[in-house]
Amino acid sequence: MALFDIDTFKDACIKAVEDDPSHRSVYGIMQEAFKDTAAIESAFGTPSEGGAFPLHVSGALTIANVVWQPGMSVPPHNHNMWAVIGVYHGREDNIFWQRVRGDKDDRIKAVGAEALLPGDVTPLGKDIIHSVINPIPKFSAAIHVYGGNFFEQERSEWDPETLIGGTYDVEKSLSRFTEES
Repeated sequence: MALFDIDTFKDACIKAVEDDPSHRSVYGIMQEAFKDTAAIESAFGTPSEGGAFPLHVSGALTIANVVWQPGMSVPPHNHNMWAVIGVYHGREDNIFWQRVRGDKDDRIKAVGAEALLPGDVTPLGKDIIHSVINPIPKFSAAIHVYGGNFFEQERSEWDPETLIGGTYDVEKSLSRFTEES
């Protein structure tokens, strides 16, 4: 098992975004790192507590270790920035949505889905709307890299029952990680 060094990974992502502000270089770094998910889990430890744990936050880049509680879900939302997600433990299911053209309530409709397993890395464009669920009865963990300050970016969230759009509340969203499922 190769060693995964969190600081080396962060530095590589920071340098990549300095050289190219798109997701492309970060995606390559993530693909390489996620060839050995056991090394990543060894560096972070086996997930045992839900949360979005920031590793780096700046105006250009956020890197977080995201741990999903068993059965946890996050309603449809956007980021208004690109993201690259790599799962190293458990599973993360994404449903992708798009706005219903001309809907006065900014409703959305489902247009696709992707189940991410350990070793899977996927990019999300800046306009992607997605919801996320950990459908398994154990913690799931992933590294999420965002092309901006994830915690301060204005964005939207959709009601999971009515699919009507509204304003994203970062504090409410983060509190979901520590609630009992």
